[in-house]
Amino acid sequence: MLQSVRKEGEHGNLHDDREVAADAAADADSDATQHEVKLSVIIPCLNAERTIGEQLAALAGQCWPERWEVIVADNGSTDGTLAVVRSFADRLPGLRVVDASQRRGSGYARNRGAAAARGEWLAFCDADDVVAPGWVAAMGAALARHEFVASRFRDDLVNDPQRAFAQRLPQQDGLQQYKYPRYLPHAGGSGLGIRAALHRAVGGFDESFLRLQDTDYCWRVQLHGAALHFAPEAVVHCRMRSSALKALRQAYLWGEYNVRLYAKYRAHGMPRLTLQDGARQWLRLLRQARWLTERGWRERWLWRLSWRLGRISGSIKYRVLGL
Repeated sequence: MLQSVRKEGEHGNLHDDREVAADAAADADSDATQHEVKLSVIIPCLNAERTIGEQLAALAGQCWPERWEVIVADNGSTDGTLAVVRSFADRLPGLRVVDASQRRGSGYARNRGAAAARGEWLAFCDADDVVAPGWVAAMGAALARHEFVASRFRDDLVNDPQRAFAQRLPQQDGLQQYKYPRYLPHAGGSGLGIRAALHRAVGGFDESFLRLQDTDYCWRVQLHGAALHFAPEAVVHCRMRSSALKALRQAYLWGEYNVRLYAKYRAHGMPRLTLQDGARQWLRLLRQARWLTERGWRERWLWRLSWRLGRISGSIKYRVLGL
């Protein structure tokens, strides 16, 4: 049965339409004490009415002998997201909604979901992606062996082929490798799995990072001493940005936050970048300008240009101004 979890005194009037019988909540709590929840699947969301139903349907089709739950951490949706979630109340094990509207950001929403989770292990996925059949079982198997794991991404189910080609999804064959400068591997937040005790030990996601909080999280966990393992059997179909303009904005903001990561992790062994390094990157981009004559390649080139411009903005914000 669908339950709603709210932090006492926190935005009490935001989600009054979440009507849940008190006896149902009591029954679920009693059941949780009798049967250990092994895995909590946490979905942060904000105005995801158009996509979250597909993700919840994919989770409803999962089979795993252990007890698991699904927690939707709502970051303040004003559309029909919660109505869609309520429609799955009888189809998903332990489906609950957590009010995560006090602060914007997927990092905050993931942390609120994790705080409410009953599972020994946590698995994060996004409201606009679709987990493949067997994902829950594969994550469970991976977390039984490792403290920290990452799913494999695919782009061929929920994306137009031209859009997938232009945006070029990473993490299809292994962990993402950070190359500018070279540092620890990382993975996208949709498809990360971690043991709950380790999540608490590192303090969860850094809520001040509105972008690349998953990269920061991966690095902090690894610096804490836990390796990040790739779990190829746990597949997530990732949805790309719906337009070239949205993709370019994403690239720009990622460029900005890459500089913030650089400013933070220089003290943790990240190699220093020089002006010569930056000049080589710009020269390489200029040599690739021939891509502008072909549509798919043109979008890739513009994406890289936006990323470089974002790094300039980030350098001013985080290196010059120290914001």
